[in-house]
Amino acid sequence: MDLGLIFGLIGTWLLLTWALVSGGDPLYFLNVPSLILVIGASTCVIVYSVPIRYIKDIVRVTRKALFPSGQSVEQLIEDLVSYAEVARRDGILSLENATKDIDDKFIVNGIQMAVDGTDPELIEQIMTTELDNLIERHDVGKALYEQIGKYAPAFGMIGTLVGLVVMLANMDDPSKIGPGMAVALLTTFYGALIANAFALPMADRLARRSSEEVLLKTIVIKGVMAIQSGDNPRIVEQKLRTFLPPSKRKVESEAA
Repeated sequence: MDLGLIFGLIGTWLLLTWALVSGGDPLYFLNVPSLILVIGASTCVIVYSVPIRYIKDIVRVTRKALFPSGQSVEQLIEDLVSYAEVARRDGILSLENATKDIDDKFIVNGIQMAVDGTDPELIEQIMTTELDNLIERHDVGKALYEQIGKYAPAFGMIGTLVGLVVMLANMDDPSKIGPGMAVALLTTFYGALIANAFALPMADRLARRSSEEVLLKTIVIKGVMAIQSGDNPRIVEQKLRTFLPPSKRKVESEAA
C-alpha cells in the first residue's frame, strides 16, 4: 500500500469526520432508513445488473488496487536484458534453467515458448491474447466500482424524493416534518459520500493500476520477441527503454 493511498484515504475521511463533528452533534448525520435505502438498494441493483461471477472477484480486484505488485519498469527491462545476454552468450536453450528463478508466469510462459522453438507469430499471438484477457478483467473490476458510484447517488436522490413526500404528507403534524426532512437530505448525502469518497476514487485507481500492468506486460512481449529473434542485448535494451519517459532513459556512452 503506497503512501499516496494512505494519505488520500485517511485524509479524506478525517476531513469529513472533522466537518461532521464541527457542525454539531455527529449523530445528526446518522439515519438508519437512509443508510438502508442507499447501501441496500445500490447493492441489490448491482447484484442483478452484473453477473455474480464478476461480483465474486471484487475482493481480488480491490486487493490489486490497494496492494500493487511493486515491480518497476526499469527493473523489468534490466531482467529482460539479462535474459537476452544469457541467450546471446550461451544460446536460447540455456534460458530454460533461468525460468526456474522467475516468479512472473507471463515471462516464464513467453520464454518457455521461445525455448521450445514455437513460431514467433504464434508466441506473440498467444501472449497478446492473454494481455487482452487481462485488460478485459481489469475493465470489469473498474466497472463494478463505477456502477457503485453511479447507483449510490441515484438512490440518494430517490431517498430525497421519498423524504419530501413523507414531509409534505405530514405537514399538519410538525413532529413528522423533521424525520421526513432528515431522510430527504441524508440519503443524498450518503449517496454522494459513497460515490465520491470511495467508489469513484477506487475506479480511477484501478484504471491506473491496469495501465501500469498493461505496460509491464507489453514490455515483456516485446522483450521475449526480441530475445527469440536473437537481437543483440544492447538493441533489446534500446527497444525496451523506448517505453520509458525520456528523462528516465539511460544515457548511452558516446565512447567507442
